[in-house]
Amino acid sequence: MKLLHRVAGALLVLALPAVLLFAVSGESAQSVWGRIGIGNTKETIRIWYSDDAITDFLNMKAVAYNEAHDDVRIEPTLVSGVEFLENVNQASLTSDFYPDLYLTTHDTLEKAQLAGLALPISASDRFLTEENFPQTALNAVTYHGNYVAYPFYYETSVLMYNRTYLEDYARGTLTQELMDAGAESAVVSEEEVNARIEEIVPETIAELLRFANNYNAPENVESVFKWDVTDIFYNYFFIGDYMNAGGPAGDDLAMLDLYNTEMISCMKAYQKLNEYFAIDAEEVSYEQIIEDFIAGKMVFTVVTSDAERRIREAQNDGSCTYTYGAAPVPGLNDYYGTRTMSVTECIVINGYSEHPEESADFAKYLITNTDEAIFRQAGKLPARKNVAYEMPNLNTFFAVYERSVPMPKMIETSNLWMRLEIAFTQIWNGADCNQTLKELSEDVMTQVVKQRYEEMLLPEPEMVSITDDSAENN
Repeated sequence: MKLLHRVAGALLVLALPAVLLFAVSGESAQSVWGRIGIGNTKETIRIWYSDDAITDFLNMKAVAYNEAHDDVRIEPTLVSGVEFLENVNQASLTSDFYPDLYLTTHDTLEKAQLAGLALPISASDRFLTEENFPQTALNAVTYHGNYVAYPFYYETSVLMYNRTYLEDYARGTLTQELMDAGAESAVVSEEEVNARIEEIVPETIAELLRFANNYNAPENVESVFKWDVTDIFYNYFFIGDYMNAGGPAGDDLAMLDLYNTEMISCMKAYQKLNEYFAIDAEEVSYEQIIEDFIAGKMVFTVVTSDAERRIREAQNDGSCTYTYGAAPVPGLNDYYGTRTMSVTECIVINGYSEHPEESADFAKYLITNTDEAIFRQAGKLPARKNVAYEMPNLNTFFAVYERSVPMPKMIETSNLWMRLEIAFTQIWNGADCNQTLKELSEDVMTQVVKQRYEEMLLPEPEMVSITDDSAENN
């Protein structure tokens, strides 16, 4: 029994004589209980989180829930993100003011589960179903076959394009086609322009390069396609279809494939792009990418959801005169596909909580009552299905999230993403793709098996063609 409950029991015993005294003097026992705060107190359910961006949203939902429930009071608490799980653990072991619920990214769930900080969700709880969530979200909160958290919101990356430029290009090509055909009128409809834009938005890197070769860019455009080549979150899609880091749920050490011929081929194509777009890894930054994109200095880029908010803010204050669209990141060609990475923020019931049912009820309330408002207010994208968006680009983000790859949960592979980021930068700058991926796998697998691990060098595979829609040999 927690110390607070033992103290409360002692206070209750001490209060009884006072109640009897007041009852004898004519004051009802009920009024006495109410006046001294016993008999109408609510159970406090504490929820800890570390991202101040959701403070207002979370407080708003907590107030609404509290008003609708007479027996429970939700208490959100902003806590430092530094050693967040360690702080949850320490409070749970040594304090009465510990969280019943907390928010954390899904890749920390193995650590939370092993520490007893993640209460498995009962199989009888039918909230976590494909009717409510995409499989990606369900995989994110799965650990060794059990659900150990509720998916709340997510982040992933998409291809974003300057729609104003594509509209001008589409209208120009349609007009030219009519003139070449000897049409009496060269007027094209908005429907025709929109249909042509759908054709122009590239489904593959090969198509994007063909567009770049044929595009007569406005003077303001410095690059047709530019992205942050130093950040794995914007690079991962190149190998996302072919790297296996722990299986669908990212929790199985037996399912690690970090070095294969498909990955080598795709990284050769990635390296080849440096010849076309010449992005300096020493100078590029995501912050500068967004600023330049909003300023109309590029046509295509790869972004996370923060770009959508920043673009809208710039449009609202008049500093941006362009319109934009979003699409899934392109494949390499018709043969080699791509998949983005995703991170899902989860609501976890603390294994030490003495109010698991009440905690689960608020978690489900919070998720069910989260819609587009959380993006407008906090810049977060709900992980559940059937959210109606007024912003069409947010539907694209969700479609990409549905087939994205969740980051793995395995503690043994915790340095994989830093190691991948280094490998991508090395390859972009000209390092041998085969050897670099071999060393990457050896470093990670050595950490997993806890002894020196050596990969057999694979034969040089074919390079993915990004100049047409077929794969060809070197």
